[in-house]
Amino acid sequence: MIIERIVGNIETAEKLAPHKERVYMESSDLVKRIQRVTTDHGKELGIRLRDAKDLQDGDILYQDEKNMIVISVLADDLLVISPTSLQQMGEIAHQLGNRHLPAQFEGGEMLVQYDYLVEDLLQQLSIPHRREERKVRQAFRHIGHKHD
Repeated sequence: MIIERIVGNIETAEKLAPHKERVYMESSDLVKRIQRVTTDHGKELGIRLRDAKDLQDGDILYQDEKNMIVISVLADDLLVISPTSLQQMGEIAHQLGNRHLPAQFEGGEMLVQYDYLVEDLLQQLSIPHRREERKVRQAFRHIGHKHD
């Protein structure tokens, strides 16, 4: 079976099929428009998305009256950063930007993929943080640029 579009997302879908198969994916695979995956029931699928849209946790790849195939993102090794002031937020945001590290934000927390050098920096700057295995809804996307 070839999947060319996302049917919806289980968070917003009006009607869900009673039987659910899962495709477990690394967050880094969410940005790939073309890939081969296998469901937790052993069904092989090809994903070839027409639209340039990243996949997300909970996306429905296929659905009929009885069955659905849903993306489930595996947990990432993250640093969860909780700055206590605007000063700390500015310092760590500047440092992460210099390293070209993508970040995500959930509530009052900044999430970055684990890096021991960043963890050392956070300790040096006395910025509260913890290492945690956590599922992210979207891929960490690196944004390219030039230094002119």
